[in-house]
Amino acid sequence: MKEQELDSQPLVAHLTEFRNRALRCIFSVLLIFVGLFSFSNQLYLYISEPIRRFIPENASMIATEVASPFLTPFKLTLVLSLFAAMPYILYQLWAFLAPGLYQQEKKIAIPLFLSSVVLFYSGIAFAYYIVFPIVFLFFSTIVPEGIIIMPDIKSYLNFALKLFFAFGLSFEIPIAVVILAWMGVVNPDVLSQKRPFIFILCFLFGMLLTPPDIISQILLAVPMWLLFELGLLFGKFAYRANIEG
Repeated sequence: MKEQELDSQPLVAHLTEFRNRALRCIFSVLLIFVGLFSFSNQLYLYISEPIRRFIPENASMIATEVASPFLTPFKLTLVLSLFAAMPYILYQLWAFLAPGLYQQEKKIAIPLFLSSVVLFYSGIAFAYYIVFPIVFLFFSTIVPEGIIIMPDIKSYLNFALKLFFAFGLSFEIPIAVVILAWMGVVNPDVLSQKRPFIFILCFLFGMLLTPPDIISQILLAVPMWLLFELGLLFGKFAYRANIEG
């Protein structure tokens, strides 16, 4: 009976630590949300600026649902709070996993964690500052005569968040390639021979992750392929280091 109690103590301790760190992550998101909530309308105006730029002067964005003027900025603020808390959340994840890692694993894990945060934010910034202006310019030039662009605030937010997540996650491709190469799951030299298939997969994922327009699909697929090449480059070093280690 005592041996069973001793065996269960490490598991209980890990679960308790995981719960405490999860609560810290939730609290950090809520804390940021409370600070940003009073600026929710201004945040929505900033996020919607790329499309409002192409709306005619005699038109504006509309709300087709009764609660949309409140719930849409609320949802945006909550998601932005999660994005802002991401470095702290990843730190808590790192602090939970670090005791079980070897020293050599810690050396590569820290740069990967930091790089994943930078790449995720870079993907969102790329979507907002590069993709949105091009996509909305394209949409505004093909509007049929007699039709006025008046986008719904809820539909636009769903569109924007979908692209934010799509580009944020796709920019993590180098991290995924490096981790798989470092673990020995894939050989970068063998993977480099599959470039034609990877190129097709990038366009396939671009089609699935973005709205049904060729512009946003290309703007996602091409960076995905370039990021794959970047991950392949660093993956070769990680693969060799793993073999030598």
